[in-house]
Amino acid sequence: MLTAFLRAFRTPDLRRKLLFTLFIIGVFRLGSTLPCPGVSVKQVNSAINTVNSSASANVYQLVNLFSGGALLKLTVFALGIMPYITASIIMQLLAVVIPRLETLQDETRGSRAPRRSPSTPGT
Repeated sequence: MLTAFLRAFRTPDLRRKLLFTLFIIGVFRLGSTLPCPGVSVKQVNSAINTVNSSASANVYQLVNLFSGGALLKLTVFALGIMPYITASIIMQLLAVVIPRLETLQDETRGSRAPRRSPSTPGT
């Protein structure tokens, strides 16, 4: 097995892919240990202790298991894509209310396909 691994590193294309994969794993592990900015680690630890002593501890332990321990530590990567999705939804809703935001959204679309108005028939 070690010889197969060494042979894979001798091939430049495979070496590049393996090193990229190892780099991404390292970045993920780092992001799953860094707490979010503004989060008090002491308060998180006291909340975890409270949860572990409650009757619903099994549910939280299951969720924490699926997140690799990152959810109850409130790490950067435990947030996932949810903040982006929430911000996108809020901006779309505000663009309906504030006309200036709608013009800004139209300007930033740039190379994307233009939005068709509801009255224009589709092709």
